[in-house]
Parts: sequence; structure tokens; C-alpha cells
Amino acid sequence: MAASARSLFRAAISQSRSSAARSTLASVRFSSTASKPIEHVKAVRGEYGKKSFGPVVVDQLYGGMRGLPALIWEEGIRFRGKTIPECQEQLPKAPGGSEPLPEGLFWLLVTGEVPTQEQVTELSKDWAARSAIPEFVEEILDRCPPTLHPMSQFSLAVTALNHNSAFAKAYQDGISKREYWGPTFEDSMDLIAKLPNIAGRIYRNVFGQGKLPAIDQSKDYSHNLATLLGFGDNDAFVELLRLYLTIHSDHEGGNVSAHTGKLVGSALSDPFLAYAAALNGLAGPLHGLANQEVLVWLRKMQAKIGEDAFDEAVSEYVWETLKSGQVVPGFAGKAKNPWPNVDAHSGVLLSYYGLTQMQYYTVLFGVSRAFGVAAQLIWDRALGAPLERPKSYSTAAIEKMFKSQQ
Repeated sequence: MAASARSLFRAAISQSRSSAARSTLASVRFSSTASKPIEHVKAVRGEYGKKSFGPVVVDQLYGGMRGLPALIWEEGIRFRGKTIPECQEQLPKAPGGSEPLPEGLFWLLVTGEVPTQEQVTELSKDWAARSAIPEFVEEILDRCPPTLHPMSQFSLAVTALNHNSAFAKAYQDGISKREYWGPTFEDSMDLIAKLPNIAGRIYRNVFGQGKLPAIDQSKDYSHNLATLLGFGDNDAFVELLRLYLTIHSDHEGGNVSAHTGKLVGSALSDPFLAYAAALNGLAGPLHGLANQEVLVWLRKMQAKIGEDAFDEAVSEYVWETLKSGQVVPGFAGKAKNPWPNVDAHSGVLLSYYGLTQMQYYTVLFGVSRAFGVAAQLIWDRALGAPLERPKSYSTAAIEKMFKSQQ
């Protein structure tokens, strides 16, 4: 990083960045914008740190902690305070395109600022330059049987990228805690950059799509990923992918993949290991695998009740599913006041635009979720977030606690 950028960061948060980290426009902007959020966190903790924050009831302990206010998260369904329509309107787009580029969303998550077209273009080029994956990772993927689920292959390849982790090396060399964010940033950039080649290789190995084309450094991230999947000439699919990667990137901190990435990262596991753990959570049928499960469920329903069925037949099929002890995919497992989540329609859209291999859908979800997980890891290291370690209680201890109060 240039001396002026280092000085800027020192002035901002009294830290210096790792000398091994490469200079990018995104890292410079992060350096210059980090001070205000860090000081804000300090102020809030200083004034309210000993205050009680909401009640907890026993049902929440047994119910997956639903509704339990226990996490700090800076993005959420509003990306840095911006709704999805606002992101669609304000974030830079590809020439001739109408949907936001995920490069812009990542910039927004990391810096809190809407980037310029130039900044997004530089980020696209940076990721393209970092996109090659090590030969041994290629060999790992090529040796996987095509019957191994694409998400298992995805997690395997990402875990193997840990071999070249800048953070792991810096930690082993004794880097100061105040400088953790630098190599974390570099690993995050490398991670995101390499995902299209990993995802593309998995797709072509599993579904027999032939040799993988090269990354085009003049194209944006989504266009390159679409090309690796064989859809580079399909403008509608490319636009869909830009929107898909943008809106799937983050969704508050309590969902399985986002929380897993944060939790594992809190142990100072490098971004590759933390994100691989997040992928394993995403692969569950109640989380990211749901977009695949939605289509399976819909096609089974269509086969049973026909294409032109009335509402009563649909309702009957839904109740049949619920009474059998199953859930309706795409509704977060809820039977009370259900609202469809993004999985309820994302798989349908991918199928409509030509990507019909349902087993692969969660891989695209995983590529997108890297933006949110990586941004939070960078901020956690800059903020000095501690190891996550909640206290646990046995059922007997809970029972004893309340009996003693009677």
C-alpha cells in the first residue's frame, strides 16, 4: 500500500496495515472509512455496555434461538441502510445493463459508500487478476466423482485454498491484533475472486459441459461466471445473475451461513475456513438447499394435481405435506403466518432462464453469500471482535433454576 494510504489508515484508527497486503482501491477506501464505525461502537459500548438488552424466555433456548437478540450485524436485508430497490437504482451497472453489479454491493458492505463506476471497474479487474486457482485445487475437483453433491465439492475446494492464506501466514509470523484486518482483507479478495473458477469447474465436471473457458479481464464478475457456466451469450441470464449475486449476498446475521461464517471467524480461522464452514451450513435443506428443494416439491405437486389445478387442490397438497411431518420448502419451515423467502422463487427463475440442473443452485447461492461473509469478517477483525462463546445450560439446570424461584 502507498505511504499516503498507510498514513490515512493510521490517522483513522491508529493502526498500520500489513505490509504484505496489496494496494486496491477498495482497501484504501476501507482504511479511510473505518474510523467512524469503530468509534461509534466504542461510544455505544461505553454508554450502554452494562444495560440489559431484552428478555429471553426458555422456549427461545430450545427453539433454535429464534427471535433472540444476541448478534450485532451491520448489513441485514437493508444493505447498509439501503433497500433492494434502492440498491438497484444506486449501485453501478454494466454498460447496457439494468441490474446492479455485485462488485458495487461488496464495496457498499465494506466501506458503507456507493462506489463510482470507476471503482467498480477496478474491483472487477482486481478479482479477474486474482481468479486463477492452484493446480492442486483443480486436481482435487477433477478427482471428485460426479455423484458427489456440488456443494460438497465447493466446500472441499474452498477449504483447500487455505493452503495459501495470507492471514494464516501472518498470524503464524506474529502479526499484531491491530493489523488482523489487512491479511483478512487480502484473503477475502482472493476468496471471492477464485469462486467463479471453482464453481465453473464443478459445473462442467458434474454436468459434462466440456473445457472451462478463461476469465475475461475486461468483463465483470457476473458475466465471467455466466460464461464459465456456458451462458455468457445469454444477456438475460447474465442480468439475472448480477441481480441474484447482489441480493443473495447478505441477510442479517442470524441465518445459518452468515452466523457460521462469523462464529468460525471469531476463532481466528482464516476467511477460507470460515467461509467453507458457512457453505456447509448453506447446504442444508432448511437453508440454501431450499431453492433446489422448492423446485423438487413444485414438480411433485404438479405431477400429482396437474398444471391447471384450482387453489383447493394446491391447499390440499400443502396440508398433505405438512401433516406428513415435512415442511414446504421456501417458507423457512414455518406453518404459522408463512411468507415466502428468496428460495421460493430463485430456483424457479434460474430454471426459467435455462439453468435447469437443480443440484447446482445452492452453489450460486454460495458464491453470492461470500460477499456478505467476507465483508463481516473484515469488519470483525478491524473492530477486534472477540471469540464467540455463549454460556450453555443443561435441561436439568434450567429446571432447577425455575424450581428454586417458586
